Amino acid sequence: MQQLFSNFAIPIGNLVMFAIGGILIYLAIKKDYEPMLLLPIGFGAILTNIPGSSAIGEHGVLTILYEAGIANELFPALIFIGIGAMIDFTPLLQKPIMFFYGAAAQLGIFLTIIVAAILGFDIREAISIGIIGTADGPTSIYVASRLAPHMLGPISVAAYSYMALVPVVQRPIIRLMTTKDERRIRMDNRAEKVPKYVKILFPIFVTILAGIVAPVSVALIGMLMFGNLIRECGVLNKLSNAAQNELSNLITLFLGITIGSTMTSQAFLNTRTLLILAMGLVAFILDTMGGIAFAKIFNLFRKQKINPMIGAAGISAFPMSARVVHKLGLEEDPNNFLIMYATGANVAGQIGSVLAGSIVLALFI
Repeated sequence: MQQLFSNFAIPIGNLVMFAIGGILIYLAIKKDYEPMLLLPIGFGAILTNIPGSSAIGEHGVLTILYEAGIANELFPALIFIGIGAMIDFTPLLQKPIMFFYGAAAQLGIFLTIIVAAILGFDIREAISIGIIGTADGPTSIYVASRLAPHMLGPISVAAYSYMALVPVVQRPIIRLMTTKDERRIRMDNRAEKVPKYVKILFPIFVTILAGIVAPVSVALIGMLMFGNLIRECGVLNKLSNAAQNELSNLITLFLGITIGSTMTSQAFLNTRTLLILAMGLVAFILDTMGGIAFAKIFNLFRKQKINPMIGAAGISAFPMSARVVHKLGLEEDPNNFLIMYATGANVAGQIGSVLAGSIVLALFI
């Protein structure tokens, strides 16, 4: 009998991972924090930490999914087709100046890379940590899978957790960096109609331009823009709906549970994991601050001021960040509608995050 029970002994590290998986499931169900990702990740962590689990290993289903979808970057690329089909670039095309805000909000990535390198991470690990600041889960996974696959678990958890916590993290930063008068700046919401041919040409031109600047970006930016082209062309509505729903849901499910399979106790329970989570939060905060700081500096040279809160929407957490900015504007002035500008900056940030990740990959891969 004693021998029987000894066969079922579970190491303390695995028990801790059961608890972490349970916490992620709790946050997904009870708090509604990115449930489509955190729940599969949490359950995947439980599956992989059961001693002798048949879900992992040479013939394990999760290992097969990892090799087929993460190791070769297939799942992140397919996810971007769905994201592209969901995004309406009209606000950005109506206010092209928002491109600058999407670029400025990537500043925290590069500052965090420097800090992570100083703390002892090698440059490839530091880059993977810095990309967390984009608040763009697929890009974080894509970069980490190529530069630091051994850190994929904590990086993925950090990226999606901070995406879910956008309202919690960004609101106090925005209030700290802006005055009440700045938050009450009204924007001109008049906008010309964007011709259909412009919406169709936009994803094609962006793909070509991004590919020339950073060829390694084509896998992600190309799939993002392909999804958007399906949306805007007007003749593939069924495919657009499928990309937004069935494709996105299925790949998200596989992506989450596969990421969970990388969260072994040996890989996750160490001081480096805590540093990764902390530095990911720093990157996110610095990206938000960089967008706001750019907006405030830009206002020094503009006669017609732009509400600096819009700079915070330049991160890639679409559409959560745009909603945070819009709601803060309404709290200060019920007639201050910032959603169009904030959405423009937000979708610019989606493009900016992919380009930022691709540029660092091109430099260090």
